[in-house]
Amino acid sequence: MGSRTPLRPMPELQPTRCAICGTEGNCSELYPANLDLEALDPANFSARRVPDRRHFRLVRCRQCGLVRSDPVVDSATLEQLYRQSAFTYESELPYLKRTYGKYLEVAGKFRSERDALLEIGCGNGFFLEEALAYGWRTVRGVEPSRAAAEKANGNIRHCITCEVMGPGLFAAESFDMVCMFQVFDHFPDPRSVLSACHQVLRPGGLVLAINHNVKAMSARLLGERSPIFDIEHTFLWSADTMSRIFRASGFETLKAGPLLNRFSLAYLAHLSPLPAELKRPISACLEAIGLARLSLSLPLGNLFLVARKTGDSQPLHEGSLEPLRR
Repeated sequence: MGSRTPLRPMPELQPTRCAICGTEGNCSELYPANLDLEALDPANFSARRVPDRRHFRLVRCRQCGLVRSDPVVDSATLEQLYRQSAFTYESELPYLKRTYGKYLEVAGKFRSERDALLEIGCGNGFFLEEALAYGWRTVRGVEPSRAAAEKANGNIRHCITCEVMGPGLFAAESFDMVCMFQVFDHFPDPRSVLSACHQVLRPGGLVLAINHNVKAMSARLLGERSPIFDIEHTFLWSADTMSRIFRASGFETLKAGPLLNRFSLAYLAHLSPLPAELKRPISACLEAIGLARLSLSLPLGNLFLVARKTGDSQPLHEGSLEPLRR
């Protein structure tokens, strides 16, 4: 996997701004931070880990309601953590393919062209293979984790750029659709990513995004025990706040709402609000009795959004929306 640059022992925390309003402060605290910065390492930024539910301080913007982590580590450290993160969810790929393929069909109803598709945060490229099976002629993926990209099948590995999505990575107006599955929550500067998406999409091109819904019933019932309150999530969205930031970035929302996820029982056990010392034996028991891979479709607190590129995106608010540098 190549050499790794050691992370700083104690990363510096920096305040964040609301990605919609552009304001610093003007927020109410939801939950205080519950993590040890000395233990901050790539394992904390790898999906499906145990223990989970570690998070920075979480706040809600008083003006627009957007939930965010504040403060967080600087963008360079976050990028390094994602580059070094492990690929840990291979067992869930069959279920993810079914879920994402279903909503690819939903988005496809709004645009007949199936020439070129880009996925941001593509992991090992499993969805890129699924898109080809759905009739897309050309697929490309962006993935910061080298460990994930190296696990791509030989027929798709050359389609993956091991990088963080940003301006200039691809030629302008080269894709008909951009997909983001469980990654929009992670961006420290979502407006910059949407600006890059706007640039690479052809006129009338689509974005399909699936991510956590901070207003889902499960999040409201579980509170801080909800798995969406996680160290990886810089911002947490609802259908309303997603539509607002997309509109401000030059997109019109065509369809948005809750979705059904296909999950294995093993992963449902992982999502449960139980302590780690109970999750491990439960998972081991499911494996032992042969039920770990049994799957169900449930509305487990995610949302989807399909948006179309319209006019030019609006200028960013004064100052960067990345963590502020003092």
